[in-house]
Amino acid sequence: MLRIATLCLALSLSGLSLLHAQTVPQSMAQIQLSYAPLVKQSAPAVVNIYAQRVVAERRNPFADDPFFGDLFRNFGQATPRVQNSLGSGVIVGADGLVVSNYHVVGQATEIRVVLNDRREFAAEVVLTDEESDLAVLQLQGASDLPALSLADSDVVEVGDLVLAIGNPFGVGQTVSSGIISGLARSGIAVGSGRGYFLQTDAPINPGNSGGALVNMAGELVGVNTAIITRSGGSNGIGFAIPANLVTQVVAQAREGRARFQRPWAGVTAQAVDAALAEAFDQSIPAGVVLLDLHPDSPLAEAGLQRGDVVLAVDGGEVNSAPEMMFRLAAKGLGAQSVLQTRRDGQTREVTVDLIAPPETPPRDTRRIEERSALSGLEVARINPAVIAEFGLSPEAGGILVTQARDLAARVGLRPGDVLLAINGARVDGTDDVVRLSRAQTRTWVIELIRDGRQVSLRFRL
Repeated sequence: MLRIATLCLALSLSGLSLLHAQTVPQSMAQIQLSYAPLVKQSAPAVVNIYAQRVVAERRNPFADDPFFGDLFRNFGQATPRVQNSLGSGVIVGADGLVVSNYHVVGQATEIRVVLNDRREFAAEVVLTDEESDLAVLQLQGASDLPALSLADSDVVEVGDLVLAIGNPFGVGQTVSSGIISGLARSGIAVGSGRGYFLQTDAPINPGNSGGALVNMAGELVGVNTAIITRSGGSNGIGFAIPANLVTQVVAQAREGRARFQRPWAGVTAQAVDAALAEAFDQSIPAGVVLLDLHPDSPLAEAGLQRGDVVLAVDGGEVNSAPEMMFRLAAKGLGAQSVLQTRRDGQTREVTVDLIAPPETPPRDTRRIEERSALSGLEVARINPAVIAEFGLSPEAGGILVTQARDLAARVGLRPGDVLLAINGARVDGTDDVVRLSRAQTRTWVIELIRDGRQVSLRFRL
């Protein structure tokens, strides 16, 4: 026993000596550890973006009111105003392909991109996705540019060191360091959409939007997009769009698509909380439960049904609906995903085809151009593609208002309304809307569904 104890003590002291030797710098190079080599490798691929857009500034306080807006339509006419935005971008192709945020370059009329070496290029937007707040630009006349390779963001872990590179407050390119402080952040509002993000404490400020979040290998792990702040400056809570989604967006831009198209799941889902976990006999809350499935949903075709719980997609756990949709979108159209599911206490795996939302039945879009009570109205039949485009429930059906201008807007119709009846006549198709809009009457009653509630619009012409 004494010999064993002595041996253990010797091994322990040896381990301490080895640990001591590993942690104490042994050379001047180790003492002067720096991010500089990594910055020199990565910074040339991060650009500054200056964008201009023309917006109509309306000062009429009644402009959007369906009644008073008509009475005061000549008061406070909209005047064009040039709006400037400042942001950052990342070169992801030597041919001048740049990824940035939609809120930086979306709807811009003029875009100027300045490289780290002070070269300037005009640019045009080739693909946008407002939902994820991503946009892809093509620099005009550019070639042989430095570009960042994209990392696999699924292997990123909390605690990984990262650098945020961008142009905060327009002061010029700046580098800040930090760590990945959270994964699978969802429900964060960015512009008009919500997404799925990596969280970092690397300082991000206005102007960093669209810049690079790079790992210690000099790879792009995310595109910086938003911060939580009360002062307007960084509070150490920043968010980046994961590189796996960026990879799919860039791939579709190279295919010539103008808008990013996600695989269609045709479901609504809810995170499993403590109450649901008890009902599903789970020891801890995990996964998302399927609430509704469209009959043509690829998940329904794979055998899933209402009440099933999706635990993982391609081996990655999912604990919110946005996380599940992110993993499907990051896999891309035309691929297959393996879903780990649970039903009646039994766990199984199903393979799902990732398809675009089908245009069946045809949406049969109609516009009412002639002078009538519904002039300026555009309607379409609801199908899976329309459901995906307008964010409708998978069970939605009928005729949808896709645009409402001119008189249609003034009488109170809005995009997203589902028409049920016009003057007591049921609306079954888009041709019914066109026919009923020609009625020779001064009194109108339109029955519709808006935000899940049935509404009646009554007006006289």
